[in-house]
Amino acid sequence: MESVRQFKKGRQLRLETETRYYVASFNESAESFAQRIRGYWGVENKVHYVRDFTQGEDASRIRMHQLPQIFAVARNFALNIYRSNHFSNMAQAERRCKFGLDTLKRIFRMK
Repeated sequence: MESVRQFKKGRQLRLETETRYYVASFNESAESFAQRIRGYWGVENKVHYVRDFTQGEDASRIRMHQLPQIFAVARNFALNIYRSNHFSNMAQAERRCKFGLDTLKRIFRMK
């Protein structure tokens, strides 16, 4: 499978083409297999990337008992609340909600 990635290096826009090889034990068309791969990376980009870069999950020092799972649930809960309130930029949602009790009250529909 060939993929093309676009990125900026300095002020210059660059394209990078990469060929990936997959071994599978099922018969499937290239189109449907590509859809599967895109679906996987869609989840990766929508959840894991946001949890790591916006919420700093990988930098977290929480390692004991059930706390990592509890904080993962809390992070997912926060992302779901942001998305249900029509935030498309999770970093912006974090900034707005961190500093304002009024914003949190509105999001949680509290009086």
